[in-house]
Formats: sequence, C-alpha cells, structure tokens
Amino acid sequence: MKPNHLILCQTLAYDFKQEHYLITALTHCSFGIPNNERLEFLGDALLNFIMAQVLFERFPKAREGQLTRMRAHLVKRETLVKIAQYLQLGEYLYLGTGELKTGGKYRASTLADGVEALVGAIYLDGGLESCQKVILQLWNKFLHNLPQRKIKDPKTRLQEYLQASQQDLPIYKVLSTQGSPHAQYFKVECVASGLKTPTYGSGDSRRGAEQSAAENALRILNAE
Repeated sequence: MKPNHLILCQTLAYDFKQEHYLITALTHCSFGIPNNERLEFLGDALLNFIMAQVLFERFPKAREGQLTRMRAHLVKRETLVKIAQYLQLGEYLYLGTGELKTGGKYRASTLADGVEALVGAIYLDGGLESCQKVILQLWNKFLHNLPQRKIKDPKTRLQEYLQASQQDLPIYKVLSTQGSPHAQYFKVECVASGLKTPTYGSGDSRRGAEQSAAENALRILNAE
C-alpha cells in the first residue's frame, strides 16, 4: 500500500484488506476505467440506509418527516464535503489532467462523490459492520449536534436560496396522481430559476412529492 494511502486509512480508522477497492474509490471518471462511479452509487444507498437505521434508533419519538429531514441533513452535499475536507480527500484522488487544471480536487461534487465511493468500497472490503463503524466515527459530530439543529425541509431551503439571490419562487405542478383515494401516488414537477430543465419528485402525498422535487432542484443548483 502506498504511503499516502496509509495516511488516509489512518484518518478513516480502517485498513483495506483489498487495496483495489480503495484505489477504485479514489479514481475519478476523468482518470479512466475502472473509476468510482459505481462505488458512488453503492455508497449513496448505504449511507442513506445506515443513517436511517441510526436515526430510527436514536430518536424513537421522531415522526417520519422529522427523520427524513435529519437524514437529508446528514447526507447532503455540504456535509459530505466537510467529511472530505477532514479526510483531505482531494489530495488522494486520481484525476485526469483537465480535471486537475480546473481545480477538480477542490470541487464540491467531486469530493462528495468521493466520500460516497469510499463508503461503498469499505462495505465491499469489510462488510456492513465495518462500514457502519467508519460512518459513525466520521459523522459523530454531525449526529451529536442534530437535536440542537433546526433542520428545514427542502421546499423551505429552496425558497430561501432563491430569495437570497432575488430570484422568483419555484413553481410546483402535479403531473399525475395514481391509486385509490386512500392510497394515492403523486408525481410533481418543479420549475425554478437557474434550472435548465424542471426537476421531478414523487411520493404518497402531494407535499412529499414537492419536497422530493425541491431536493433534486437543490442538488442541481449546488445549494446544498
């Protein structure tokens, strides 16, 4: 294992048994194949699952909406970037020449994707228990501060983001409603300034679908 990889593993408090998982997690698509895009997909799902389990256990009286907002806060881009900065992840990434020249190792989306890829790599290398342990250690201060935080829902955050830049408020439109009156499923479109195309969301309530569409808009606008 390369010396710089050893430093990263020390910060992670995890030693890879199979180094190729770590190298793949650190390889940006601009560098070549294999790269970390598939690991990013896996890590995103794992992070959401593990955070959901942790929050479910820690906050037995919290309602679904509260748990959803807390999880969104823990896995949003801003939080992932802070984790990446703590790990100094940008210094370990394998990036293509063009990506390096344009500051790729400091780019929020690249850093956030790298953290998710690392989560996926740790899971494949060491299993779910090891993955949970690393996540709890890295996210400890964010989890610790959750009860004191007033976490706003995606629609509120999107509205405040647009208002701060003096742009029009987002417009939501229901595209379809399926199911019986007591078990409906909504699909919603969100149109907002700064978006080249609308974003979409779905849920078992109109509000839930709007929140989903707003969350997707925030991601595209880098408002996270």
